[in-house]
Amino acid sequence: MKLVYNIKDKPGFGKTIVFAIQQLLAIMAATIAVPAIIGNGMSQSAALFGAGVGTIVYLLFTRFKSPVFLGSSFAFLGSMFAAFGGAASMEVGYAGLLIGAVFAGLVYVVIAIIVKVAGVKWINKIMPAVVIGPTVAIIGLSLAGNAIGDALSGAEFSAADNAFVMTTQGWVFFICALVTLLTVMICSVYGKKMMKLIPFIIGIVAGYLVATCFTLIGNATGNEALQVIDFSKFNNMTWLPDFTFLKAFKGFGSITGSYIATVAVAYIPVAFVVFAEHIADHKNLSTIIEKDLLEEPGLHNTLLGDGVGSIAGAFFGGCPNTTYGESIGCVAISGNASVITILTTAILAILISFIAPFSTFLSTIPSCVMGGVCITLYGFIAVSGLKMIQKVDLEENRNLFTVSAILIAGIGGMALKIGPVVITEVACALILGIIVNLLLSKKSKKAE
Repeated sequence: MKLVYNIKDKPGFGKTIVFAIQQLLAIMAATIAVPAIIGNGMSQSAALFGAGVGTIVYLLFTRFKSPVFLGSSFAFLGSMFAAFGGAASMEVGYAGLLIGAVFAGLVYVVIAIIVKVAGVKWINKIMPAVVIGPTVAIIGLSLAGNAIGDALSGAEFSAADNAFVMTTQGWVFFICALVTLLTVMICSVYGKKMMKLIPFIIGIVAGYLVATCFTLIGNATGNEALQVIDFSKFNNMTWLPDFTFLKAFKGFGSITGSYIATVAVAYIPVAFVVFAEHIADHKNLSTIIEKDLLEEPGLHNTLLGDGVGSIAGAFFGGCPNTTYGESIGCVAISGNASVITILTTAILAILISFIAPFSTFLSTIPSCVMGGVCITLYGFIAVSGLKMIQKVDLEENRNLFTVSAILIAGIGGMALKIGPVVITEVACALILGIIVNLLLSKKSKKAE
C-alpha cells in the first residue's frame, strides 16, 4: 500500500491519537501475553510501561527515523523461565531478569560497534533479497498458527484429524473473528480517507460489539458457550504497575556467581538469534517505507536502540523488548509510517499502564477478535517478504534452492533446542539460507 503519511509527516493531533490507539491495539495482546505466560507475579501493566519506555529509547537512538514499536519479546521466554528456575527466591528471580536483559543488551551493543566499524555491506552480501525475502515471509507465516488458533480458540483441536472440531462455542468465536477480519478488509479496500487509515480500530470495535452481544445473551440464558468476553476482570483491576526493579533490588544481595553464569548462558545466545530477526524486521520495514534503514539511521543505531531499549523495558516490566512485526504490519496496511504516531503510541502505553479501567478494557478484547486482526497483520508481513523475491531470478537454480530451503525450513518448523537455547524456526531458516546462498554463489561464480 502506498504511504499516506511518511516518516517525517505529522498528522493532526486528533488523528495522531487515533492512529496511536490503532498501533497500541495491534501490539497490545502480544506485549501483555509474555508476563502472563511467565507468571511469578509479573505485572502486565509494567510490561506495557516498559514497552513504551523501550520504544522511546529506540526512537532516540534512531533519531526518529524508524517507525516501529518495541514490545515484549517471545524469544526470551525460555531465558526468563531459566532466571526464575535457578533463583533461590522470587526476588532473586526478578534480579535475574534485569541481569539477563543487560547481558542481551550488551550483545546488541557489541554487534553495533562491529557494524559501525565494518559497515553494512557485508550484511547485504550475505543477506541479499534472495535470502531476506523468504525469511521475512517466514516471520509472517510462522505466526499464522497463532492467528488461526486465536480465531478458533473456542473450538476443540483434534490431533487425530488435524482439524478444529466446531462446537457451539467454536462457531461463536469464529463468527467474531470473521466479522473482525472482514470489517478490516472492507475498510481498508473500500473505505474513504480516515476509515482507510484506521481499519484495525473499526474491525476490533465491530468484533468486540458482536462478542458483547453474544456474551450478554450467554449471561442472560446461562449459556457459557456464548460468553466470549470475561467482564469479571474489572472486579480485580490493578491500579498501579508493579515494576520489576522494585522487587529486583531486594534480591541483588543474594545473587551468587553461579546464578549469574546460569542467567548469562540463558540470555546471551538468544540475543544472537534475535539479532537475525532484527535485521529481517528492518529489511522488511525498509521495503515498506522505501528507505534503507540499515544505511540511515544505520544498523548500528537500530541495534543500539533495540538493545538499550530492551534493557530499559526489562528494568520496568521484566521483559526484554524487540521490534514488533504487528507494528510493521500496521504501518504497511494503514499506509501510516509517521514516527510521531509511534512516539505517541509509546506515550499512550506508559499512560495507560496507570489507567486501570482502560488497560483492563484492552485486556478484555477476546482472543478471537485479535485473531481476526492478526490474520491480516501476519499475512501482510508474509506478502512483504514475497514481494522482495519478485526481482530475484528464480530461473537460476542457486536462487531457487536458497528460497526453497528457507521456506521449507521455516514453514516446516525447524526450531532447534541446544542446551538451554532455543533457535527459532525463523533464525534456523535464515542461517540455512545464508549457508546455501554462499555455497551456491561460489559455485556459480566459478562457472561464470
